[in-house]
Amino acid sequence: MGCLFCNILEKKVPATVVYEDEHALAFRDIRPVAPTHVLVIPKKHVAAVHDLDDAHAEAVGRVLVAARRVADQEGLTKDGYRLVINDGDAAGQTVHHIHVHVLGGRSLTWPPG
Repeated sequence: MGCLFCNILEKKVPATVVYEDEHALAFRDIRPVAPTHVLVIPKKHVAAVHDLDDAHAEAVGRVLVAARRVADQEGLTKDGYRLVINDGDAAGQTVHHIHVHVLGGRSLTWPPG
């Protein structure tokens, strides 16, 4: 079956999409940890942050801009929100397709889990 997020991009696996442009797709996390929990992924597969190089700079920037648009759209901008990128199994990355978690809708503690 391959990469779960690539399968979502290819519409082989359903997802609740909240934002899409030519560079990124954003959809609701199926196991939310906050009232708003959206994942933003690049449309090109890159497994993790440690796989990035200079050629990925624009794509990653576009994903961050998409994350900001999601936060605006979800009404998180006024009170604040958190962006999280996990890199590797020990950090909690369970799907190896780089993604940004957009978390908000409640006070978020620090340090995180």
